[in-house]
Amino acid sequence: VNGFKDEAIKAIESVKWIPEWGEDRIKGMVRDRSDWCISRQRTWGVPIPVVYCKDCGKPICNDETISAISELFRKEGSDAWWIKDTSEFIPASVKCECGCGEFTKEYDIMDVWFDSGVSHTSVMEGEDFPSLTWPADLYLEGADQYRGWFQSSLLTSVVYKGQSPYKAVCTHGWVVDGEGKAMHKSLGNGIDPSEIIDQFGADILRLWAASSDYHSDIRISKPIISQLSDAYKKIRNTARFILGNLGNGAGFDPDKDSVSDDQLTELDKWALMKLDNLIDAVKKGYDDFDFHIAFHALHNFCVIDMSNFYLDIIKDRLYCEKETSVLRRAAQTAMYRIISAITRLAAPIISFTAEEIWQFMPHSAGDDKQSVFLNQMPEKSGIEFSADFKDKWEFIYNTRLGANKALEEARNAKTIGKSLEAKIIIKSSDADYDRYASLADQLKDILIVSGVEVEKAGVETTFEVAKAEGEKCERCWCYSKYVGTNHDHPTLCERCAIAVEA
Repeated sequence: VNGFKDEAIKAIESVKWIPEWGEDRIKGMVRDRSDWCISRQRTWGVPIPVVYCKDCGKPICNDETISAISELFRKEGSDAWWIKDTSEFIPASVKCECGCGEFTKEYDIMDVWFDSGVSHTSVMEGEDFPSLTWPADLYLEGADQYRGWFQSSLLTSVVYKGQSPYKAVCTHGWVVDGEGKAMHKSLGNGIDPSEIIDQFGADILRLWAASSDYHSDIRISKPIISQLSDAYKKIRNTARFILGNLGNGAGFDPDKDSVSDDQLTELDKWALMKLDNLIDAVKKGYDDFDFHIAFHALHNFCVIDMSNFYLDIIKDRLYCEKETSVLRRAAQTAMYRIISAITRLAAPIISFTAEEIWQFMPHSAGDDKQSVFLNQMPEKSGIEFSADFKDKWEFIYNTRLGANKALEEARNAKTIGKSLEAKIIIKSSDADYDRYASLADQLKDILIVSGVEVEKAGVETTFEVAKAEGEKCERCWCYSKYVGTNHDHPTLCERCAIAVEA
């Protein structure tokens, strides 16, 4: 090993190690290694393909013998070495320098690490797998293989080709029970994957694997799986809501009904900005083999950005605006782009669910409708989001958090029922008054209340809840002073009366 140690270290440095500490670990082992005896004295294993002259004992190993022995192994397996006499597979043309044509066999075997260490050439350069190329994109194994397979593969490859047999190496921990104990039959703490699949479905098992930081030991138990099942439902329900407002009966054809970017509302653009961030995060997670980061980004997007904010706010537009109005089509356009993207982003993890969503969602002409897996990962929206835009919507988002807390307190006090029964009075700090005042009309929809008033309050901003003024519109449930003033539509607010007239 000392003869090519520097070349081995150089090859190590050309590899992407996941996690990064793997590089230092294997470097230390290679530096400390002085030799490698590749033979073992065992009664089983892959034999060393060398024969010896019966007369003088000289070892014979040349192209002709290797070709004959490899053909024997190919046809009958390596066990034939122990069964057959050398005269049955060594060609008669093979002679020792002393002229003898009779041979004995080597009875030592290859070290098993040498055996597995040359798998890179037998697999990737073998005749059985013509589509594979050398070197491998990735070696994946447990953390104990820095001393074993990773190292033996590296050393044989450096001698053979002068470079590493892999572009990247990823290591994982072990699966343990819910208390962190190793699984043993004697302890009865093992879990059969088929039990999880039967009870929760295959995607939940896939989700468990993807949601775990697998570089260390991974815990699994029925409570852990049950908790993940709840997370899965959040993603599925987000998709279900969007499909319900795009699919059959919702009247949306992406190629005919999508609006241009300049027709999207600021809220729609905010949702697409969050989608752009998600695409970056998930792609990076996949590229870095940090699948748990990809999953948690996807889950947080569905729960925090979509269900708790965007989708909650646009329900009013979807249900109350005229079917073909620009406002409704803008919401559908954004939702279509979102569902198309998150389905493809989620496909490597929850494959069956992603395929199911893909079959039920509408498609543009550029999609391959046959399967989600026949499509590329999504690209970002292409919309430019200025620093002012991001700052404005962070302000709006935080405003909603504060207002929601005040609304929840009012509900608990039985002051109001639904949020639409309320108006929010923003007692604004002097510094933020102009900002709140300019956003008042916009905040009415975002806070899902029937009115917003802004008052100056000095240093600190607070939110108060009061009963909304006017009567309840039976169509959108908003309270408005307009209800009762339209002779043709006495139970509707002004917006709904216009929508119904249209």
